[in-house]
Amino acid sequence: MKNNKKAYIVLEDGQVFEGRLFGSERDVIGEMVFTTGMTGYIETLTDPGFYGQIIIQTFPLIGNYGVMPSDSESTDDSISAAGYVVREKCDLPSNFRSEEDIDSFLKRKGIVGVYGVDTRLLTGIIREKGVLNAMICTDKTKADLNTIAGFTVRDAIKNTSHSEKKVYGISRRLYRVALIDYGVKRSIIRMLNEHGCEVTIFPYDVKAEEISGGCFDGLMLSNGPGDPKQNGYCIEQLRLLIGVLPIFGICIGHQLLALAFGGDTKKLKYGHRGENQPVTNLETGRTYITSQNHGYVVDSDSINKDVGRLSYINANDSTCEGMEYPGHKAFSVQFHPEACGGPLDTEFLFDDFIELIKKEASVNAEE
Repeated sequence: MKNNKKAYIVLEDGQVFEGRLFGSERDVIGEMVFTTGMTGYIETLTDPGFYGQIIIQTFPLIGNYGVMPSDSESTDDSISAAGYVVREKCDLPSNFRSEEDIDSFLKRKGIVGVYGVDTRLLTGIIREKGVLNAMICTDKTKADLNTIAGFTVRDAIKNTSHSEKKVYGISRRLYRVALIDYGVKRSIIRMLNEHGCEVTIFPYDVKAEEISGGCFDGLMLSNGPGDPKQNGYCIEQLRLLIGVLPIFGICIGHQLLALAFGGDTKKLKYGHRGENQPVTNLETGRTYITSQNHGYVVDSDSINKDVGRLSYINANDSTCEGMEYPGHKAFSVQFHPEACGGPLDTEFLFDDFIELIKKEASVNAEE
């Protein structure tokens, strides 16, 4: 099953890395990022948050427990990443649940992979220089550095969102939650279902009145890829929904909500991607280990202190990991409380969302 065909990774600064091809055979350009998860490569590959990016796995052996399509995090089982880079791939996985190997999986999905690369060196370059664009090709003479450097991830949310409204029902519904899909992970829907919520997913370009007039108990803003500032329409619609329903935002949902409140976002040098990001609750002082995948962050100082307050920070670099908007029944976090893959330390945030819904229902009943 070994593929001896050479593949090249050409960075925008001209550095070239040689490896071997696996998965699909085609040339791609993407934003090269690294993720530090020891497990969860299926969830990583199928996370819409990696749209337009070439993923480097820092863990050296990938594919050892095979591929289980049921573990996919995209609701349509698609892969949004542009490419995949690993140190070593396993051709003979050992797992009673495995349905295929990683090479076959990438071939079936049309995703190009490279193995046999010094991923530690590549990761070190990104940590030193910041995120770099890169091209994966089988003929390095085709690589034009100007074209590589000029690549930008665009229309990320548009290309990962549901195109139509869809309902994820449950047998015993306690609440009705509207979810705006900016590139949602399946586990968020599952977690809401487990908390008694019937989930109605709306496309990213939904009009505010479709939700405000839909008799929903709460609003979830999903995760997703790309630069949040590229989504002016989404931000405008969120402004119209603030205060209408209890709101819980995750990842880019957290960023878009901050922008809707008049805040700002900025790009990190190399982002937070992996299952071991420490996050500290500023009220209790407790630190949780979280799963994350983002390249942009909310500038908490840009938000009016009378409107919102910083609730969580990253214990490594003190960047914003959560905001609360007490007077507007809304809160958001940068990390993934549903994890998959990763720890479930912060799953309680879904309980907090339910409590916010209950409190709102109680206020409405008194009125």
